[in-house]
Amino acid sequence: MSRACNISGKKAQVGNKVSHANNKRKRVYEVNLQNKRLFDSETNQWLRLRLSSRMLRTVDKLGLSATLRKFGLKSH
Repeated sequence: MSRACNISGKKAQVGNKVSHANNKRKRVYEVNLQNKRLFDSETNQWLRLRLSSRMLRTVDKLGLSATLRKFGLKSH
């Protein structure tokens, strides 16, 4: 299973860790992913999703169905 958000597709980014002496080395910025089981009231189904914490806030605000439509994952 890839380390990416199921809705937004957000995944790890690569950058530099910079020391006080300005030495640079590569590092990975991982996404804060959470496994959640959410109920879709339009289809009356439970969905198991791996979502970023930011996407969980969006789902809380808009609702699951509206969020899926917004990101083009469901056509209604």
